[in-house]
This record gives sequence, C-alpha cells and structure tokens, in this order.
Amino acid sequence: MPLALILSSHVAGSRVGGAVQSLVLAELKIDPVHVPTVLYGRHPGWGAPGGGAVPIETFEGMLDGIDANGLFERFDLVITGYFASAAQVRAAARAIDAVRAAPRDPEAKKPLIIVDPIMGDAGKGLYVPADVAQAIGAELAPRADYVTPNAWELERLTGASARDPLSAVSAARLLGRPTLVSSVARGQEIGVVYADKTQAWLAAHARAPNAPSGSGDLLTALFAAALVEGQPVSYALARAVGGVAETIAAAGMWEAPELPVVAMGPKIKIASPSVRIERLA
Repeated sequence: MPLALILSSHVAGSRVGGAVQSLVLAELKIDPVHVPTVLYGRHPGWGAPGGGAVPIETFEGMLDGIDANGLFERFDLVITGYFASAAQVRAAARAIDAVRAAPRDPEAKKPLIIVDPIMGDAGKGLYVPADVAQAIGAELAPRADYVTPNAWELERLTGASARDPLSAVSAARLLGRPTLVSSVARGQEIGVVYADKTQAWLAAHARAPNAPSGSGDLLTALFAAALVEGQPVSYALARAVGGVAETIAAAGMWEAPELPVVAMGPKIKIASPSVRIERLA
C-alpha cells in the first residue's frame, strides 16, 4: 500500500487542507501520514477558526519522530499545502530533501513531490504572511515534481497573467515544473489547466454557485493519487477534476456546508460526464 506524507493544515470541523486529503487518500488506498501546520476548529471562511499554529519545535519534532521510525524511505508521495510560518516551510524543504535522500530499493520508484503553493486567491489577495509566500516560492516550488497553484497563485509566483487557459499554459511553463492550475476562467465555465514542456490540457465544467471550501485541496489529492497509480497526466486530470465536480454537485444536492468526501466513497475517483477535456498544446 503506498504511503503519503502530508504537510498542511488540520481543520477539525471542515473538509479542507491536510485533513480532507488524508480522508481522500485513504479512500484511494494510499496510507496518509499527516503532520499539521495549524490546528483549527473550523475553516477561517466561517469566522474565527479557533486553535492556532503548530509551534516549529513541535512540527520539526513530529518529522524527526517519523524519520526515526524509518518512514522517510517508505514514502511514495509528499504533498505540501498550507503553512503558518516561513520556518515551517524551511523545515518542509529539509524533509523533502531527506525523503529523496533516504535509502531505497534500487528498483523502487522515486517519491513524488507535489507542492500546492497555498498563498491566496482572487478577490481575497494574500492570506498567508508575505514571508511564508516568499519561502514557498523560493524553497518548495523548485523542489516539486508537480506544482498545483490556483490561477492567482500562479500569477504571484511568475508575475505573468493566468486569467484564461492559454495564458495559464504560458505562465505555468515559466515555473519550469509540470503544473496543475485551478480556477482558470473559460467563459461560463471554470477550468483546470495542466501544462508541462510538451503538452497542455484543459478540464472544464460549469461553475457551481456557493461551492464549499477545500476544492483545491481535494483536486491536489485526487491528481496525486492518480499519478501514484501510474496514470497518464491527461487521465489523472480528467479523473481529478471529475471527482471535484461530482463532489461539489453532491454538496449542492444535499445542501452540505462542507465537501461530502466520506459520503462520496469510491465514487470520488470516477471521471464525470459533466467535465469537458480539451488538448491545448
């Protein structure tokens, strides 16, 4: 069974961050090891979240314990997400280096590193401290096998526009890493763009009013799971966006205030007929 290290938030009462990614990866038969960066009661979008940031000594100590138990050499996947301090980002970078350097069977696959550079969003701006955003761009993005920003975050990382699919492709290629870009506008649709040096794809679907928070975290987890399975990126994109679209649709149908990932069960990995796939390059 594949093993994943998640370095991101734990929000007890909301299906966001590392907590929702742990649930999703477990459903997809990937064993999650979650080291939290914050411990909140609810998503800040609901109001004061309760709880607070995990002290750097605790964060690093948890990583040391995981390493001491021999797990760094067993990780197939590392996902990074929300960070409360630049010190946490630097500790995450050291952990990535240690996971990559850990001894492995010569025939074992290299661990997959996916960096979700959580910094902010359109209309909200930066919602982490500026030094955290700077550290993510400087320390984590260059270490990634895949980067999964939203369009606003991609613009901040590159200084280039990503307001439509083609400009998102151009901006993504400036990162020099295969990139999955969410929240890309396409007329009345909302889309996710994948781009690397040789190919680019768009997966688009109708906008959903009042979608619960956490769709970006869900997207990253679903895309990562498909890659761990060895799926081609076009299929991983279609399946991940389909899972997000169907989960959001279910939330609307059930009037659920949070993403109903547990209720979705194995259906969360099924591609959706509501998602349109288009090759861009």
